[in-house]
Parts: sequence; C-alpha cells; structure tokens
Amino acid sequence: MKKMILVFVFLGLFSCSDYIDKPKNLIDQDVMAVVVADLVMNDQVNFMYQNRNMEAGTRFILKSHNIKPDDFVESFKYYVIKEEMEGIANEAQQILLKKDPKADKYVKDKLKQSESGMPQK
Repeated sequence: MKKMILVFVFLGLFSCSDYIDKPKNLIDQDVMAVVVADLVMNDQVNFMYQNRNMEAGTRFILKSHNIKPDDFVESFKYYVIKEEMEGIANEAQQILLKKDPKADKYVKDKLKQSESGMPQK
C-alpha cells in the first residue's frame, strides 16, 4: 500500500511539471520585448495627452508587429507564469534607453533618490 501511494505521489509531481501549455502562436521573447517597449511609449503619450484613445494606439502597435491581441495576451500570460517576463521587461527597458539616452540619466537619478530616501532637486 505504501509503495502504491509513493508511486502516485511521484506521478503527480512529474505530471504537473508545467502549469500552462505553450500557446500555439507564442510570440518570440525578442519581439515581445519590442512590443512591450512600444506599449510603454504609447502609455507615456497617453499620460501626456490624457484625452486620447489609448486603445487605438495599442491596436496600432500590435497590428504593426502583425500580432493578434489574443496571441499577445496568451504569450504574456505564458511568460509571466514561466517567470520569464522580468527578462523581457529588462530587454524592453534597454530598448527604451537606446531610443532616449536622456532617460538613462533620469532612471539612474531616480534609483539614487530611492536608495538614499531623500528627494533630490
């Protein structure tokens, strides 16, 4: 009886190795990083011009990369569950910093400010 329970425990552990199945149309991590960088820029534009339609910008970005919204959502979920989203976000940040070198200084200043706990002027 104990051997039977042990067999079932091992079967349960090894059969549940993946929490989520790989989506059929999984977006490559490099493409995902570019799309996330574009979405962040779109978000900033919408922050500056608050009366604009954010959804239209998001649709345009996905269409320009030939990505269906459902594929993006499924890929995003997959990468989050697989704990790969942090790497994609870091790559997206590097893409943004290459596009705007002034942003690099801003980010470093903000990090110093948060480490010291004192606001800098």
